[in-house]
Amino acid sequence: MEGYRTETLPEPTTIKGRRSKVTRFFLDVLETLILSVLLFICINAVSARIRVDGHSMEPTLQSGEFVIVNRLAYKFSQPEISDVIVFHYPRDPEQEYIKRIIGLSGDHVTISNGAVYVNDQLIEEPYIAAEPQYQSEWDVPENSLFVLGDNRNNSSDSHNWGPVPMENLVGKALVVYWPPEKWGLIQHPISANAAP
Repeated sequence: MEGYRTETLPEPTTIKGRRSKVTRFFLDVLETLILSVLLFICINAVSARIRVDGHSMEPTLQSGEFVIVNRLAYKFSQPEISDVIVFHYPRDPEQEYIKRIIGLSGDHVTISNGAVYVNDQLIEEPYIAAEPQYQSEWDVPENSLFVLGDNRNNSSDSHNWGPVPMENLVGKALVVYWPPEKWGLIQHPISANAAP
């Protein structure tokens, strides 16, 4: 009996076990990829990320900062004076601009002697770089917004090229997320109206 040797053959279940581990690995990778794509689509449907390019929103926003924009903000509420918004530039919808709302549909905007008036009410603007050095008056058409940059004298905005149609609105700017030392909420102070 000492001359007989037996060898054990691998059981089919071991090979099946290896195959199921490989299959499981690929299914996990596929599941992760599908979930990542779905999250990406959902996040982009709700928000946008833009880079501030230029100095028109100083001191509130600096050139090179990255901002998160809430695309749904105006699906559930109306724009308000002093909101910082992102929109498609009316003269070239491929470009996105970021500015501050100064006038709403039907408002009469006057800029005179370095001050901004909406419907003959002075708007207090603690966020601007300097008082505007230009003067004029505008009536904001229906379904439009009148926007200005916070760096009033160095901004291409509604005082140059007119109102922004509501259909061009992308959303409300919420947060600066890059660079890290600039992280923070974008201030949308409620503009206080002084007595005329």
